[in-house]
Amino acid sequence: MSSRKLPERWQTSEPAIRAVQVAFDVEDRVLQAVRRAAFEHNLSNSDQIRKVLGLSVSSRPKRPRLTVTLSDDDYRELARRYGLAEQQRLEIKERVLQALIEFASKESV
Repeated sequence: MSSRKLPERWQTSEPAIRAVQVAFDVEDRVLQAVRRAAFEHNLSNSDQIRKVLGLSVSSRPKRPRLTVTLSDDDYRELARRYGLAEQQRLEIKERVLQALIEFASKESV
């Protein structure tokens, strides 16, 4: 890596910038065990792995959120489903959020 000095506004993020994400190919039972433990302890999968390894885990609260990658085709399909224009991505996102809330309501009954 270059020895150039980071811009001042990035200096507090330097440790994260220098961190390296590591991926592991594991058996399904290992994957499920980590995911289950993370869920039960309200941790991310990454934080659960850090806990297993005895590494520090950030204690700052995390925003509870779900993510999904949507392609242009996905937006077209969702727009048709919800009777919206493809360009109304915020409205589509709000409809998807409502669908997730409805899903959770049915699952927790």
